[in-house]
Amino acid sequence: MTETYIVVGASLAGARAVETLRTEGFDGRIVLVGAEEHLPYDRPPLSKEVVLGHKQPGDTLIHPAEFYSDNSIELLLGRRATRIDTHFRRVELAGGTALHADKVLLCTGTSPRRPDIPGLDLDGVHFLRTVEDSVAIRDRLGRGGSVVIVGGGLIGMELAAAAVAAGNDVTVLERDTGLLRRVLGARIGDRLSRWHSGRGVRVRTNAEVARIEGDVRVRRVHTTDGFVADADLVVIGIGVVPAVDVVRDSGFELGNGIVVDEFCETSVPGVYAAGDVANHPDQLAGERIRLEHWQNAQNQGIAAARTMVGRREPYREVPWFWSDQGETNIQGAGHPRSTDELVWRGDPESMDFTVFHLRRGVLVGVVGVNRRRDVRMAMNLIDRQVRPEPALLADPTVDIRQLGDGPATARSPRG
Repeated sequence: MTETYIVVGASLAGARAVETLRTEGFDGRIVLVGAEEHLPYDRPPLSKEVVLGHKQPGDTLIHPAEFYSDNSIELLLGRRATRIDTHFRRVELAGGTALHADKVLLCTGTSPRRPDIPGLDLDGVHFLRTVEDSVAIRDRLGRGGSVVIVGGGLIGMELAAAAVAAGNDVTVLERDTGLLRRVLGARIGDRLSRWHSGRGVRVRTNAEVARIEGDVRVRRVHTTDGFVADADLVVIGIGVVPAVDVVRDSGFELGNGIVVDEFCETSVPGVYAAGDVANHPDQLAGERIRLEHWQNAQNQGIAAARTMVGRREPYREVPWFWSDQGETNIQGAGHPRSTDELVWRGDPESMDFTVFHLRRGVLVGVVGVNRRRDVRMAMNLIDRQVRPEPALLADPTVDIRQLGDGPATARSPRG
């Protein structure tokens, strides 16, 4: 009999998974269930090109519509999965229908974290998660005015750079002692904070939002220390939480997401998870991790699909992310921690530098500001757990690729 595989979550991970099921030879029934009405699309452009009008929503699609029909992939869009019935092997949908499934892959992603403050429901207060959110923010930015961004993480600062570029007055409220510190560390975060300030972004740290005020529309934001910011638009960007409601009471092991093994299988046989929602064992980190990176969503979706068709290969990746903030490109890889030994290549004040993270002599992470090439070359060394000589790491004339292959050779500083 024909088997049915259901992928819950019309996301990047879900789109790559259904693609992989077909390329790996699965000829059964494939159903892709998505809560949004849209075909699967890429989310990184939402905080950059889409809000600036440089891309239209249709430009972000992962596959054109005909891809799904050509590959006999059934789309159930605008349909929210509510529960996985593990006893009868069914995916239950809002409205009361249910689909039988021989295997299920969960790519439900994350939901925005909502702070417990008054005023979130005022017109002009947005979260940035969906394409509709991005279009609404774009339309408001195009009219100009005062923009308040609550949260100074990667998405918040991408949006701040876009809002300033569109001619708006921008204030960022960050509850931490500095911007981007949890992701990039204090020194890089502080340097980027000064860079954003130089472009016109008003940055306030140690800023806890007390309430958002307005009439019908938002008008201002108050912090607990008495600061008041005028606001025609407020965007809340204080992080996300894994979307696990569909499995919460169905016997799945949960813990900062849906717990999976090295083959992306959950504690329930025949049910898998991938992408932002999956908490998986990481050999390099030596612990379980849950990643919210584009690369992980794509590659883990592929890996889970391969497991579903019998290609059981452990998922193993060096995590990698990027952030474009205005004309500045930031990339990072590996598992950096604040307690690591840091080795700098280049001058941070120049906004053109790389910082390497060593732990007990092993290269475990790298962050580059306008140094894409350094980061990409370092990823191979991180994967191999190389112990490079710090002085050679810091030397811009040394080819990073050769630091794990014996004596390093010099190259031109920008080779």
